[in-house]
Amino acid sequence: MTSSNGLRDHLGYWLRRLSDEVHGRFERALADHDVTVAQWTVLVTVHRGDASTAREAARYINIDAGAVSRLVDRLVAKGLMAREPDPASRRSLRLVLTPAGRDLVPRLVEIADRNEAHFFGALDPAQRDRLQSWIRELVDAGGGPGPQQVPPGKAEK
Repeated sequence: MTSSNGLRDHLGYWLRRLSDEVHGRFERALADHDVTVAQWTVLVTVHRGDASTAREAARYINIDAGAVSRLVDRLVAKGLMAREPDPASRRSLRLVLTPAGRDLVPRLVEIADRNEAHFFGALDPAQRDRLQSWIRELVDAGGGPGPQQVPPGKAEK
């Protein structure tokens, strides 16, 4: 069976295009600070207190724990993050930002905010909230991660 809809008639095509544009512009801006988008997600997650271990960060960001561990290894090598023993558990290591990491994250957040404004600034706040709500609803309906993926005790901020 042949569909009469062309590529540009599919919403998925436009969502992917938008995602690629948002991600690519952000990646280029972060490169000036020798940080990738994936590394930024770990930095900002730890900075905000949304996660304090690699396992919590993996659940919060919704990526594989091994991938988070490799990202943390790179951030440690860059002097932006450290692993420290968790006083509550001898088997766990806490992720902490170094002074350089604590100084850098607010600048990276500003870059993220400018990137969001570049792509979504044409929307008024109510439109932006609706769009975000619709996207979350579609992700949840498609079997993607829902609120249950947020680590216990960590509210979305």
